Amino acid sequence: MTAPIEATDKQPVARTRARRPGLVLAGVAVLLAAGIVGHRMIPNVRGIGSLADTTLPYTILVLPLLALAALLRRSRVALAAIGLPALAWTVLVGLPWLPDAGGGPVQFRVATQNLMAGNPEPVATVTALLDGDPDLIALEEIGDDDRAAVQDALGARYPYRATISTVGLWSRFPLSQDVGVDTGLGWTRALRAVVAAPGGDVAVYVVHLGSARAGATSVRDRSVRALAQRVREDPARQLIVMGDLNTATTDRVIGPLTSQLSDAQAEAGLGPGFTWPARMPLTRPDQVLYRGLTAAQAGVVRTPASDHRAVTAGFRH
Repeated sequence: MTAPIEATDKQPVARTRARRPGLVLAGVAVLLAAGIVGHRMIPNVRGIGSLADTTLPYTILVLPLLALAALLRRSRVALAAIGLPALAWTVLVGLPWLPDAGGGPVQFRVATQNLMAGNPEPVATVTALLDGDPDLIALEEIGDDDRAAVQDALGARYPYRATISTVGLWSRFPLSQDVGVDTGLGWTRALRAVVAAPGGDVAVYVVHLGSARAGATSVRDRSVRALAQRVREDPARQLIVMGDLNTATTDRVIGPLTSQLSDAQAEAGLGPGFTWPARMPLTRPDQVLYRGLTAAQAGVVRTPASDHRAVTAGFRH
């Protein structure tokens, strides 16, 4: 009579042990959901917060692993819990990747390309941009040895040009008031020009902000704030900022800019529009931001020889 009693006593213990992995997986799912929702609460010490913001889209890669583990454990609790981070990711990341507006007529098109210092084929890179027939082409990281070749490739179709340091703007429309813009780098790596675009003047900034590395983002952060202040003081009603900002729009650091300007990719593009590294883009440091206009189109172009893909956008007044 004692043997059945002992077996009965052990069964609840066995069931509890069997459930533990499922409960652990459910706990991990809940923590992941909390991390997705509260990623902005991570202190931005040595760029850790910026890294969390920038890598937020990749949290979705954890979900299939959790789901597989839950299926192997046959844990309904864990499978249900995985719905929390899936919902959080969809709301915070997935839905913003869908265009808010877009479509309709385009009055003028722009393209921006980090040419890459030491580009072995700069002409091939800029020539690839011509297929989209942009009216404005912004270039960053123009090397001294590339200037003449780039001008020869673009000069016939874009008779108006403004350049300073390693950035430049080529335009089909007349340019005026072109000046260098101080972004706190200690040397000028941005410019502003007024473009006589169809429908009215547009102030255009071509910028290459400070670089950011793991644990070293202070220079980039300072240059974002400097540019944001300059844009805030700019009286132009219609304005575009384009170039290599060295930060994604999901990064909290870019907030001083995105609070003033709209993102062409978010408004009229589809998906994240990743641009770097070119062979297998994982993030989007290249941006087209604007105000006073309507974004009708936005996209990304794979160009040869550069380590960045190009960003395009189409606008109307």
